[in-house]
Amino acid sequence: MDDLRLKILHLSQCRGTTPKGVLRLLQTNAGLSDLYTLSKTSLASIMHMNALNAEAFYKDLHTISIHSKIQFYENAGISFKVITDPDYPPLLRQIYNPPFVLYTMGHTDLFRMPSIAVVGSRKATIYAQNAIKQLIPPLLEKGCSITSGLAKGVDTMAHNMAMAAGGKTIAVLGSGFFSVYPKENTYLAENMKRNHLIVSEYPPEVPAKKWHFPMRNRIISGLCRGTLVIQAEKQSGSLITADLALHEGREVFAVPGSILDPLSDGTNHLIQQGAKLVMTGSDILEELKF
Repeated sequence: MDDLRLKILHLSQCRGTTPKGVLRLLQTNAGLSDLYTLSKTSLASIMHMNALNAEAFYKDLHTISIHSKIQFYENAGISFKVITDPDYPPLLRQIYNPPFVLYTMGHTDLFRMPSIAVVGSRKATIYAQNAIKQLIPPLLEKGCSITSGLAKGVDTMAHNMAMAAGGKTIAVLGSGFFSVYPKENTYLAENMKRNHLIVSEYPPEVPAKKWHFPMRNRIISGLCRGTLVIQAEKQSGSLITADLALHEGREVFAVPGSILDPLSDGTNHLIQQGAKLVMTGSDILEELKF
């Protein structure tokens, strides 16, 4: 395995690592030739780490056997894409603060398909279900995959609709593969591992943490040409995903809802701010010019 690729993978295994920290290391030494000889103080300074994180990072850097990890992952059916790989998802590489490593289970050829992100409330109602039934099949017919976050509500509905209609779907996790969250979607994740694709920037052993999910949202939007929001409250992770998409110059679509329904406050606000109001799959396809 390429030495730089191996070192980047090793960095992703170390506690305290962030994409920005890895970028700073690469900017200091593009080949990471001195990674294992730098002092703890130097690493902390370059990567902007506090003392506690630097201690954990330095310990992991010099105790984790990356070759043993790779063998373990291969036996578990886990592969990975490093940002230096030629087949790393090109749209994701373009975003601000891209993940330097993507762990994958399933069919990575889905990265070559155009994809639409579908996100929304965890409290989604039958209105969201019906909207998904109307909007997603035309996208699948044109060769799009559906990307979402395996959360309750709209995410789960979108993944299931894609599979039921014979399409393909990608789930981006806010945890490692061994700690699927929410637990009730473990069966769905297992199905997707076999027939679709699940991805995470977190090593498989890492459990879900609250702050992982806002970070995960940049990958959902980053993999896709556009983001569709179906039911979202004003303070919603779905709006974070939509904002990230806008900042990356991607299209944002929103399904309108009743002005009396709090679950439509977020989507109606997006439309006021310039997101495209959609009522059919054709509305999305026309904008993206498939």
